[in-house]
Amino acid sequence: MNYQVKNIYGKIKNKSVSVSVPGSKSITARALLIAAVAKGESTLYGVQFSDDCATFLTCLKDLGIDCRVDGNVVKIVGCGGKLRNRQAEIDVGSAGTAARFLPAFLAFQSGEYRLNCSDQMKRRPISPLIDTLKSLGAQFTFLERENSYPFVIKGTVSPKTEIEVDIDESSQFLSALLISAVCADYPVKIKTSGTHGLDYVKMTESMMRSFGVNVCVNDGTYTVGGEYSAREYAIEPDISAACYFYAMNKILSTQITVDGVIGDSLQGDIKFINALSAFNGGKIDMHEFSDQTITLAAIAPYLENPTDICGVAHIRKQECDRIFAIASNLTAMGVRCEETADGVIIYPSQPKPAKINTFGDHRVAMGFALTGLRADGIVIENAEVCSKTFKNYFEVLELICRQITK
Repeated sequence: MNYQVKNIYGKIKNKSVSVSVPGSKSITARALLIAAVAKGESTLYGVQFSDDCATFLTCLKDLGIDCRVDGNVVKIVGCGGKLRNRQAEIDVGSAGTAARFLPAFLAFQSGEYRLNCSDQMKRRPISPLIDTLKSLGAQFTFLERENSYPFVIKGTVSPKTEIEVDIDESSQFLSALLISAVCADYPVKIKTSGTHGLDYVKMTESMMRSFGVNVCVNDGTYTVGGEYSAREYAIEPDISAACYFYAMNKILSTQITVDGVIGDSLQGDIKFINALSAFNGGKIDMHEFSDQTITLAAIAPYLENPTDICGVAHIRKQECDRIFAIASNLTAMGVRCEETADGVIIYPSQPKPAKINTFGDHRVAMGFALTGLRADGIVIENAEVCSKTFKNYFEVLELICRQITK
């Protein structure tokens, strides 16, 4: 579907409203897998049911994990680190977290498993993780291209105790290994190479400790030992989703708040919200909260000074080439911008009517909807792609617009 954004600039009558967003996708995915690996039954509250998280849950069920859903509460009976099913076929679709986390989990199992995916996922980077899983002792049969989805993985009953992973392209490779390393019967050391923002890894560590597993870090080497204990666990609101509404405040001078957002959130994107208040253009390294690159780019034309986003070269290899998507859509709106090696420079100007090409990327759809709140004629093509992480985003956006203009 196409979505016509309403220009509400200059029509604001009620600046202060609050809104609720789904639970964190990142925390949900980690909680689902940790609970699946734990001993006993865990109860997860505030679970997000975007396409990605629903896919993750389906994959766990297909692997034989007992999962029961009641609203946004999920009860999971963990396998204690050892799957009973020695054979299974799962489909990770376009769910990036599932596509990274589940192969790592299966590498520590004694069975043989086929992993299918969407066409989009076939193009996304995963070879650094596969290289590490091979060194661990897992065996792969690639069904199309080498070191890419889809594939068959055969796990190992005697994983190596010391492995290394390159995190240049994604810190999820490290999180995937950390969560599932407890499936070994002895401590595993994971050495890292490359550089990447580690906020999401710190989230992983914190959640692992909450479920009773010890994680020690020394000079880029992580040592994991122990086992997860089942528990009740409440999932934070999704800060990535909340960011869109705080970005609205920046360009509309509103005071929208999101229920449950706290300053000491486990989620790295809280740094974006904190940075917004004082930012009015200039150079900004978004390496540690790169999921908000499109969000900032979408509101950058309305800031006082040129915005120079850097440190995000890796987002060219996400759901789409996000730097190209930013430059392409801003150019279509008549906004001057320049692609750089690791980001984009955006100059202040008033966007003109345009159709936004989402490139099948949920963040392009949600981010550029913000641009249309201060410009006429902005249409989001294929707006339904937002269901990947925030199914009712445009309904929530419309509700807020009605509340602040009535």
